[in-house]
Amino acid sequence: MNVKLTKAKVDSIPLAESGQAFYWDTDLAGFGLRVGANTKSYFAEGRVNGKTVRYTIGKHGVFTAEQARKEAREHLVLMAKGINPNEAKADSKAKGVTLEQAFEAFLEKKKAKNKLKPRTIYDYQRFMGMLPETGAKRTAVFFNDWRSKALVDITPEMVEARHRKIGQNSQAQANLAMRFLRALFYFSAETYRVNGKPALENPVKRLSKTDAWYEVERKDSWIKDDDLPEWFKAVMSLKNDSSGFKRETVRDYLLLLLFTGLRRGEGASLRWDQVDFKARTFRVLNTKNRKDHTLPMSRFVHDLLISRRESAKGAFVFPGDGRGGYIVEPRKQMERVTELSGIAFALHDLRRTFTTIAERLDISVYAIKRMLNHNIKNSDVTAGYIGDDVDRLRGPMQKISTYILSAAGVEQAAKVEKLPKKNIAKG
Repeated sequence: MNVKLTKAKVDSIPLAESGQAFYWDTDLAGFGLRVGANTKSYFAEGRVNGKTVRYTIGKHGVFTAEQARKEAREHLVLMAKGINPNEAKADSKAKGVTLEQAFEAFLEKKKAKNKLKPRTIYDYQRFMGMLPETGAKRTAVFFNDWRSKALVDITPEMVEARHRKIGQNSQAQANLAMRFLRALFYFSAETYRVNGKPALENPVKRLSKTDAWYEVERKDSWIKDDDLPEWFKAVMSLKNDSSGFKRETVRDYLLLLLFTGLRRGEGASLRWDQVDFKARTFRVLNTKNRKDHTLPMSRFVHDLLISRRESAKGAFVFPGDGRGGYIVEPRKQMERVTELSGIAFALHDLRRTFTTIAERLDISVYAIKRMLNHNIKNSDVTAGYIGDDVDRLRGPMQKISTYILSAAGVEQAAKVEKLPKKNIAKG
């Protein structure tokens, strides 16, 4: 229907009982009003490159008829120049997205699909300077000053300079931070599209084009046989007192990692409902490869967990002040062990020590993979014929436990050769 769109006329037009009704302005070709069951909205319609394009201006009441006519004229001019105002609007919106807005959308999407582990989320929030805890440490904050920047304003040159700056302190952290930023930009490029095409270029590509990624050697440190007595003694000296009432939790946590080969997060988040004292097993959930697995307890681990259970409070075997309710990396007490023993170590060194001992004791490579919960390639035909029975691992677990105790001088066992100085099974 053709009418002159004025405030009085638009006010008098009734809402549609069903569907939509269209009214075209008699003064400006291409300016119209769409009337639905609940709203009346102004629009501009024209042709761009031979295709009909309709651009919604806004609701009547928010815009007056004259304001809407002025907006329509401007967009009809753009269409006459071959510019699709819908694409221009989308392009402008995409180019206005800030790093913080993109990160929040990225995090929400990943959380909804359970794609990120709690530790990964924590690291990403730390990189952005967006840890939720009040008073949380803000160390290793890499992109806090970029949070309000539009994604399109973060250039390859800025990325390259920030990568070098972080690398002055830690090359591994520099690579990790930029892998996170690269993933965020790839997500954003697909999320904020214009006319079906990504609206953003990924500035982190510069690091690959200029071969700027750091070559970080994988750590291969572990606790040697000669060091085990002093290290074990220092760990066992961690006793609760008035100045440190959680030292024994740290002590038992370190021992569990050493005697089971668990990853730090797997051990830290272990819950009592995952421990079966009757079957002498414990089940590890939400692992790195997303496969739950069950391990048998050696006698030492069984006694350690029994002792902890007697005084347990709460759901976690190793409760702590972390936001998850369990222990986080206990740097202070680890430094104390290093000071007392003279042996510097990282938590993952305990997993490497377990693996190295298992390999040296000629334990089956398949049993080692099962204990470490490493993926066995589908192409390995032999592995497909081996049952995944937890009881098969009892002997190997006990053998490793006996070796560690003997090497640490805690209990006398059958003579066992010391590990060669350069032999290391990486994991």
